[in-house]
Amino acid sequence: MLFAGSVVRTIDNKKVVITSKLVDGYHVLELFPGTLTDIDYQVEIFIEVTQDTFLCDVRNQEIYKENELTYIEDLPKEIFEKLMRLEILSKVGQFYHLFHEKKQEFVPEKSSLSYGGRVYNELEMKSLVDSSLDFWLTAGRYNKEFEKKFAEFIGVRYALLTNSGSSANLLAFSALTSPKLGERRISPGDEVITVAAGFPTTVTPIVQNGAVPVFLDVDLGTYNILAERIEDAITPKTKAIMIAHTMGNPFNLDKVMEVAKKYNLWVIEDNCDALGSRYNDKLTGTFGHIATSSFYPPHHMTMGEGGAVYTNDPQLKMIIESFRDWGRDCWCPSGCDDTCKKRFGWQLGTLPQGYDHKYTYSHIGYNLRVTDMQAAIGVEQLKKVPHFTEARKRNFNRLLSGLKDLNEYFILPQATNNADPSWFGFILTLQDGVHFTKNQIVNYLEESKIQTRMLFSGNLIRQPAFQGVNYRIHGDLTNTDKILLDTFLVGVYPGLTYEMIDYVVEKIQHFVKK
Repeated sequence: MLFAGSVVRTIDNKKVVITSKLVDGYHVLELFPGTLTDIDYQVEIFIEVTQDTFLCDVRNQEIYKENELTYIEDLPKEIFEKLMRLEILSKVGQFYHLFHEKKQEFVPEKSSLSYGGRVYNELEMKSLVDSSLDFWLTAGRYNKEFEKKFAEFIGVRYALLTNSGSSANLLAFSALTSPKLGERRISPGDEVITVAAGFPTTVTPIVQNGAVPVFLDVDLGTYNILAERIEDAITPKTKAIMIAHTMGNPFNLDKVMEVAKKYNLWVIEDNCDALGSRYNDKLTGTFGHIATSSFYPPHHMTMGEGGAVYTNDPQLKMIIESFRDWGRDCWCPSGCDDTCKKRFGWQLGTLPQGYDHKYTYSHIGYNLRVTDMQAAIGVEQLKKVPHFTEARKRNFNRLLSGLKDLNEYFILPQATNNADPSWFGFILTLQDGVHFTKNQIVNYLEESKIQTRMLFSGNLIRQPAFQGVNYRIHGDLTNTDKILLDTFLVGVYPGLTYEMIDYVVEKIQHFVKK
């Protein structure tokens, strides 16, 4: 059996079938299974200057004339290494198409329907394997490429990769405790405006650094902070505002930034659920002093684990980098020395003059770096974010259209004024007095193979971890408590088809009206 593009040649009086595939600009030639020859790993190279075509035996590092199959010369090491990569990556592409590309048919009631997950193709797998072949393991060339391209995508000067979105939040807040910030540094006992309806690691860095979270209630429908209450919650101890764009829905950035400017407060945007969201036609994550992203699989793009911290402030960038990289004062990239050109010319703290700057520490830091293999996946995922964003919006709008007649049963989600969300999920809150409970509808959906989630912690102060924590509540948390009792969400991620979305609508409609 011959394949399209295959040729038959005679080698040592034996007929050999060779198939040709175009891979990254090269024709990769593979011998038909079962044929015998010593030239068994071949790549065809066309030399434009001489108009000659050669066969490269990448196993034995030799070059042959394509039309004669006679030995010419040894293959240069750098070309051999590149060709070996092409050979390996072509196999990775085949592996993806054989074992990852085919999706199972969706069967209502039988197929599991996730609320979120990774969406990828052979490009992420090739990039991952390519980085593994370097065996650099820690942050390297892909890390550098991702940080540059991510900053360009968001529209900020600096982006720093870290190992998770939670670590990103820890780094963002810890940076504001740096002595380098003088009177603006956050110290133990200082207060930070935030909300209790959200993910714990938006708030826990405040506690971990000895500051006091001040909890405000949220709006039902947008699920974001009641911004009109912020100014009244400020005391002489208030130093910052740290809140998330809930479910990808931007909070009232006009009001938050106005108050922050008036009282000289830091603003940290937890952008982990909102990559691609816009406010006043500007991407979220570009308004505050520092912003964070998460690349955990259910988020808008993934590295498996991973996160980013970004800012326009060069001083904050260096402080964040220090906290991420053991607390060191040196800013040399991994594997480099003497970027400052005075490695042995510093005198800091009570260290002796000339102590090695690479081993001088200005903060009580961490090691929260990312591997280059994670960054390699991120480079390809980042290219897909615009597509992912549009898919999330389409799925959200289809759910909203299918459930809009149920507003007597549910508080339906709504975008903040002036916002264009890249939704993380479709969130529903039971209206007061309905004839069913959240647990009843959630159990029904889960039994129908539809995965659900809560609005994360519901109300943080009711969680076991927050018993004994020093915090302050401004006003009441009435809506936050209702979210704890009556709110759940279903997915809108790009892996969901219209058929799946319609099934979710059908099951919710059926439950409510049965």
